[in-house]
Amino acid sequence: MGAATSLWKDAWRRLLRNRAAATSLVFIIALVIFVAAAPLLGLPSPLEQDLEHTNEGPSAAHPLGTDELGRDVLSRLVHGGRVSLLVGLGVQIATAAIGMSLGLAAGYMGGSVDVSIMRVVDTMYAFPPFLFAVFMAAILPPSVWSIVLVLVLVGWPWEARVTRGIVLSLKESEFVAAARAVGASSGRIMFRHILPNSLSPIIVGFTIGIAGTIIAEAGLSFLGIGIRPPTPSWGGMIDRGRLFLRVYPHLALYPSIALALTVLAFNFLGDGLRDALDPRLRSR
Repeated sequence: MGAATSLWKDAWRRLLRNRAAATSLVFIIALVIFVAAAPLLGLPSPLEQDLEHTNEGPSAAHPLGTDELGRDVLSRLVHGGRVSLLVGLGVQIATAAIGMSLGLAAGYMGGSVDVSIMRVVDTMYAFPPFLFAVFMAAILPPSVWSIVLVLVLVGWPWEARVTRGIVLSLKESEFVAAARAVGASSGRIMFRHILPNSLSPIIVGFTIGIAGTIIAEAGLSFLGIGIRPPTPSWGGMIDRGRLFLRVYPHLALYPSIALALTVLAFNFLGDGLRDALDPRLRSR
């Protein structure tokens, strides 16, 4: 336990020495706090319309201006961020739970279990992921939960394949052989010995996967088959803003900046975690 704790502390120190990753971590924490505290910020409702003050620039009443229906852009930006982060985190948790469980079973048990699970994975890979997501989103009822379901269906095969590969590389290790020798059950070996030693690449994939999920949700919303109006989403705001890009560029600019910064932050954090958790760098 002490050695494992020391390794995690060492990884944490190396993560903080990575300026891009540390800055990204601070940005993500600040963003989460900001969007979680949205009801406490005194912002107008993101759905409240004021047709007498449409397409206005920044002002004291509306720090980022208003859109074509007089809705506060800052309020919609914050609430759109809540949607993006909730979808990103929710999809990755569900994807990790399903993919890790199936990948762990396939890699450790092998045989017909492995063949059956990997055939399903291969079948899912036969469809281009984003086109499959577009197709599913178009036929499901419009809701946040439908988007979550679609992105989980797209994401779990990758998680299962990665986990299976890690398990295959670990299941013949000496510590697994020692656990078998003392009579440990298959369940105990999988969840107490193999899974904890698989967490490093899974954590990295989880972090970077949030960025990919946010981009996918924004893309579906931009196409009009993701989060449906009037619920605010960054992709939907960019889609509406592009119609007024020449005369009111702020309508598309602000959500585009928010989306880009958030995705970059998760990617930089994922890269930093990859370097911090790489066992080959622990002696540096």
